[in-house]
Amino acid sequence: MKAPEDLRSHRWFGGDDLRNFSHRTRARQLGYEPEEHLGKPVIGILNTWSDINPCHQHLRERAEQVKRGVWQAGGFPLEFPVATLSETYQKPTPMLYRNLLAMETEELLRSYPVDGAVLMGGCDKTTPALLMGAASAGLPSIFVPAGPMLRGNWRGEVLGSGTDMWKYWDERRAGTIGDRELAELERGLARSPGHCMTMGTASTMTSAAEVLGLTLPGAASIPAVDSAHHRMAAASGARIVGMVWEDLTIAKILDERAYADAITTVLALGGSTNAVIHLIAMAGRSGISLSLKDFDEIARRVPVLANIRPGGDWLMEDFYYAGGLPGLLSRLTDLLHLDRVTVTGRPLADSLADARVHNDDVIRPRENPVASEGGVAVLHGNLAPGGAVIKHIAADPALLTHTGPAVVFDNYKDLKKRIDDPALGITADSVLVLRGSGPLGGPGMPEYGMLPIPAHLLEQGVRDMVRISDTRMSGTSYGACVLHVAPESHVGGPLALVRDGDLITLDVPSRTLRLQVDDAELERRLASWTAPAPRFERGYGALYAEHITQADEGCDFDFLARAGANPEPDAG
Repeated sequence: MKAPEDLRSHRWFGGDDLRNFSHRTRARQLGYEPEEHLGKPVIGILNTWSDINPCHQHLRERAEQVKRGVWQAGGFPLEFPVATLSETYQKPTPMLYRNLLAMETEELLRSYPVDGAVLMGGCDKTTPALLMGAASAGLPSIFVPAGPMLRGNWRGEVLGSGTDMWKYWDERRAGTIGDRELAELERGLARSPGHCMTMGTASTMTSAAEVLGLTLPGAASIPAVDSAHHRMAAASGARIVGMVWEDLTIAKILDERAYADAITTVLALGGSTNAVIHLIAMAGRSGISLSLKDFDEIARRVPVLANIRPGGDWLMEDFYYAGGLPGLLSRLTDLLHLDRVTVTGRPLADSLADARVHNDDVIRPRENPVASEGGVAVLHGNLAPGGAVIKHIAADPALLTHTGPAVVFDNYKDLKKRIDDPALGITADSVLVLRGSGPLGGPGMPEYGMLPIPAHLLEQGVRDMVRISDTRMSGTSYGACVLHVAPESHVGGPLALVRDGDLITLDVPSRTLRLQVDDAELERRLASWTAPAPRFERGYGALYAEHITQADEGCDFDFLARAGANPEPDAG
């Protein structure tokens, strides 16, 4: 156990020199008496609340509950507003800014008199960004997930945000619903604070944070507006104080076993393909090497047990009532490392001791899984030498082995302009290809990967096609969408060489993605290929372009991902 003079914040406040005197003086300026903070763990609360982020609109209130827990446990809370990454509004994509929030998190924790951190987020990129930065900073840290919103509702039908948005937008394009129905859907899809209540990227990544051991047990499944969420926030504030005294740093929690268990859980949840990129990046910050191979190997032995949209039938509120993540993990104990420590200071096994499942359709037993193998498949071949991914449990099974002619779009604007053009001759057998949308080309890999199906095919009843891109798609999306093709077309990856009419073969059972063009022809095409001009001339975008890695490497900045330590700042 630490003594008060061992606290990191003691270097700012506890000594007897000019700088310590200055720091105490400014604390008085803030209205704090010395006995309120001297000798107590100073807890930084990093809050991603903002007026433009609907997923986090309740986090201003939750921060007060976190503070209550910190005060009750004898700590001293300080709230830091940090960048909010709103999946809804930030363009071209918050993925462009994930590493910026990670940098901000790391440097705030490093440069201020903070002994431990409470990280508050939930919308897709905020969870990995906060955890990446905290892992690099190395302090005791606990994550408070924003929680899923309530179920949507329309004319008695339960709606899932994202998933049903895509579904009914296609129905409108097909002419099966009109403007009146669409206006009603606008009012019914998102009914409360909280992130998407499907198993999209938000629920996937907050669940990953929980199984990594960085939240209190059961925290990720609690609906945002449930009173249990208030209590969890306060309990998290109290627990971080104990973690500081125990010197339970994030590095003592995030080891190889934790990341292996996170992959296992994401796959059993039928989670978002975006988790592949984020977990690789997060592991890199912990000094642990993860690759697409790890995901594929684990996927072959992990069943999908969470029957949640878009790959299933239920929503996160149902998942919570059915037992939440502890309930799901209780059915995977033979696949997990139960002896590793979590933020509780105790082994993962202790967190699951009282876990129960209350609905066997929401959280399936092992003998009746949603799918016998994990919900994400990793593909390789001459079209994706660095790999690609597909969420095959959310696709039409008939398309998982398919060969068809390519119809190529050079970027998203080109796609929007031409997708409904009958002159393209697109049929249900065509393979739609979108390039120029990867980490550099997007920029930032926007969620364009669920390419729209042409209107004339929707009118004929077609609801899925093979679609291939070097970008991402929303975790709430569905369909036979091959994503994250690496290397991307913007750097001369094979996707840049595809031409209209080229045959492409997708074979998920054999985990292959091939362009049926011989190597000599591809070499000729590459020799005539011209690299696109840089998108950014200055600023953060230029920094991003100079240092971003490819999708199979986690899209982190190379200078942040590499090994090495930074010195602690001199507080004097």
